[in-house]
Amino acid sequence: MNKITAAITAVGSYVPDYVLSNQVLETLVDTNDEWITTRTGIKERRLLKEEGQGTSYLAIKAAQNLIEKANLDPKEIDLVIMATATPDMPVASTGVYVATQIGAVNAFAFDLQAACSSFLYGISVASSYIESGRYKKVLLIGADKMSSIIDYTDRATCIIFGDGGGAVLFEPNTEGLGFQDEILRSDGIGREFLKIEAGGSILPPSEETIKNKQHYVFQDGKTVFKYAVSGMADVSEKIMQRNNLTHDDINWLVAHQANKRIIDATANRMGLNEEKVLVNIHRYGNTTSATLPLLLSDFENQLKKGDNIIFAAFGGGFTWGAVYLKWAYNK
Repeated sequence: MNKITAAITAVGSYVPDYVLSNQVLETLVDTNDEWITTRTGIKERRLLKEEGQGTSYLAIKAAQNLIEKANLDPKEIDLVIMATATPDMPVASTGVYVATQIGAVNAFAFDLQAACSSFLYGISVASSYIESGRYKKVLLIGADKMSSIIDYTDRATCIIFGDGGGAVLFEPNTEGLGFQDEILRSDGIGREFLKIEAGGSILPPSEETIKNKQHYVFQDGKTVFKYAVSGMADVSEKIMQRNNLTHDDINWLVAHQANKRIIDATANRMGLNEEKVLVNIHRYGNTTSATLPLLLSDFENQLKKGDNIIFAAFGGGFTWGAVYLKWAYNK
């Protein structure tokens, strides 16, 4: 009997209608289109403006898109993993609500939080469940409503982030396709450089924390950039070496869309030309947990059965890693 591997068999996505362009940001903070584009590669991002809607809305829409495209009966889903850094609310799991709303009534669900690496870590978890033989259909969703935690008077962060959601379905494969290898890392040194100070158990919400804007994302951009460049590039190069892959063997780099310069640095270390690097940061900005599945959805038609794909991400904490996967289907 052939070994069971975990393969992606379907993808879906959703981004909100409202477009926050660099030109609009010029009216909010002291910045301009050229400055933003040169330093980040971002031209616009999408924001969820619907009243009373949170990350679950993005996740449900992305999952429904996948279910419709794949003609999937949601009752057949065994597990829903919700990768997010912006849950709807504390305590109550966002993934549980999403699973119920999409009709995955036979699934159990939970949230997974590793900042911008959440979806990457989710690939590891979903693949492990499939390879164990215990479950046959695992839905991994990455979604974040970053606009809910961004201060739109802070030009260091408001130019970077957007809202969006993406989903992939993992199923067993006996052709040797799907998940091949992973290198996942974390380092608590990052705790002070990318964070939201208040709202957790250390510093619960108060009038003072709200007045001090401590419920918004704080980022030490230069430090995070330095660690992200070295971290993503290192693990991407190592996973190639460990699997005896050359730059000719790699078909696609699917890298977290945080900054175009970080993506370029990772590709350069891997020896890849730009034709092999999937990029949509100019359209969506950094959607945190949603960047990797949004790339798969946007470029699904170009992915071919047997393609060698390297996923790479870096997030707050710090968290980072790379995953090697063989694509399992032609669109």
